[in-house]
Amino acid sequence: MNQGNSSKLRHASCAALTWAMLAASSSAFADQSPALDRVSIWLGGYWANTDTKIGAGDNGGLVYGRFGLEDDLGFPDHKFSPRARLDWLLGDHQGFSFDYYNINRSETKTLTKDIRFGGNDYLASARVKGKLDFGFGSAAYRWWFGSGQSVFGVGLGAAYYRLRTGLSGEASVGGISGQASSSSDDSAWAPMLQLGWRYAVSDQFRIYIDASGIKKNGGNLNGHIYNAALGLEWFPWQNVGLGAEYGYQKIKLNQRHHDYYDDLNMRVDGPSLFVRFRF
Repeated sequence: MNQGNSSKLRHASCAALTWAMLAASSSAFADQSPALDRVSIWLGGYWANTDTKIGAGDNGGLVYGRFGLEDDLGFPDHKFSPRARLDWLLGDHQGFSFDYYNINRSETKTLTKDIRFGGNDYLASARVKGKLDFGFGSAAYRWWFGSGQSVFGVGLGAAYYRLRTGLSGEASVGGISGQASSSSDDSAWAPMLQLGWRYAVSDQFRIYIDASGIKKNGGNLNGHIYNAALGLEWFPWQNVGLGAEYGYQKIKLNQRHHDYYDDLNMRVDGPSLFVRFRF
């Protein structure tokens, strides 16, 4: 074999080897990680421990009042709240993620101190009823990096949140006592950023960490919501299992009205338990 043919053969061999390595690398990257499912469904609830403060004041900043739902109105600081999630991979490394939960509580109590809310003064010894309904839903598109037992994800999307508050009972308005009520109901959309990590210990056990944040500056209902969670999944069967996690949420929202504004400052933490389906 002459030198020219030998050189061509070496170049062809190198090209073939390079192509094979790239193909193998591409194939490895395309493999779906055992830490992810093609379709993942979570159905369960959140045993939420809450600390909630609601404030209200006039738009001129001359009058402001704040009270705690647990401390002043006797709301239980623990309550079960339903929760559902859906993760759906379009390929091996990207897809959609949906999440929803709702915190809905009400309580009736005789006040031990004066409370001002929504332009009304609710006096100590008055019998009042308080209500809080907070709903949160999100949709995000996620990219997952890695193909082995461990993957890291980034998601961009939008969150929808709704806030309803109410307080009714005996109050003093302009120095005249009588029955009064104050309520608000508003909702908004906001951009959201998600971060996630998944690790498959085995086919039956997986652990994960999730974090997300939303922030909205304008509109009638604005503020921020931050979330973090650490969880464990166990699949005694191929497609059905259990999920347990501990989560923390920090919710701070401001709501503007024509004559006044109110705000919500709520911390929520506690365990969640899910029935898990994977396909």
